[in-house]
Amino acid sequence: MERCKEKGAAAFLVIYSEDQDQFMSFINTYKVYLARPQLGFAVEEEGDGDAVFLISPEIASTILDQPFEDLQKMADKGKVHEVEPAEIELAAARDIKELVSSNVVGFLEGSDEELKDEVLVVTAHYDHLGTGDDGDVYNGADDDGSGTVTVMELAQSFAMAAAEGNGPRRSILFMLVSGEEKGLLGSEYYTENPIFPLEKTVTNLNIDMIGRVDDAHEKDPYFVYVIGSDKLSTELHDLSEAANNKYTKLDLDYRYNDENDPNRYYYRSDHYNFAKNNIPVVFYFNGTHEDYHRTSDTVDKIHFGKMERIGRLVFYTAWEVANRDSRPALDAVEESADDD
Repeated sequence: MERCKEKGAAAFLVIYSEDQDQFMSFINTYKVYLARPQLGFAVEEEGDGDAVFLISPEIASTILDQPFEDLQKMADKGKVHEVEPAEIELAAARDIKELVSSNVVGFLEGSDEELKDEVLVVTAHYDHLGTGDDGDVYNGADDDGSGTVTVMELAQSFAMAAAEGNGPRRSILFMLVSGEEKGLLGSEYYTENPIFPLEKTVTNLNIDMIGRVDDAHEKDPYFVYVIGSDKLSTELHDLSEAANNKYTKLDLDYRYNDENDPNRYYYRSDHYNFAKNNIPVVFYFNGTHEDYHRTSDTVDKIHFGKMERIGRLVFYTAWEVANRDSRPALDAVEESADDD
């Protein structure tokens, strides 16, 4: 698309399917979804953004005044073909409402003059689903109240250590992001508009749902799913393992770290916006449960003992990352999920 825009393309008409019936089936399936309100970043000026339209084979033939079979043959050759210009008018009504949200950050400057320009980022998302059409409140105690309060506890712990003269050598940014439930918007905004240079950001530790026990761990609730720790940095993975073996003795479950995990959790929380910028990450997660994204995700169901121990694991991992002589080495480069 970028190459086309460089050549002067004003819009993109994409023929979704070779079959008209298949195209209509797609439209009927997704038109309800497409009509729902969508959240995104405001454009700077009128006309910013890409104009992309999915069109049917029938519409393509009408616009270009050629049978679709001939158009298909042109496409199969993989070459640019000259076609007669045609004028079309498109109208898409949109009701745009501007909203404002904020990431909330706390910053602890490092104590080492040579290392304090490097930053460890600890995140959780403080947004949830709000209220339903019937006025019921989606409490979000686990998703992600559990992560939010843990980040606040971690910030307090590191601040207390600093006040006693034992502050971390590297700086730490504690960040509660907004808009996660609408597409990781808060973390995306931060990585596109960072307070501190991304090249100086050494690691992201992301906490998203750590207060519940899933069916697979009913007999031993002291577990956590660890995702992404070895994707970009073997050193970071080893640090996490060592911290757990020495201090917290949790069952570190890596089943969702599998490249073939159909849930694709690695791509579904805020750490991924750091990972795709080649910043090593660890994602702490307890899995979904029967109250996930329901009004019944309430605080009385939180397992505070488990949550506290996971918080300690994050603390000791963060402590090691913030105080070691070298940042966790990058030994892989992230490939975008868009390439899958």
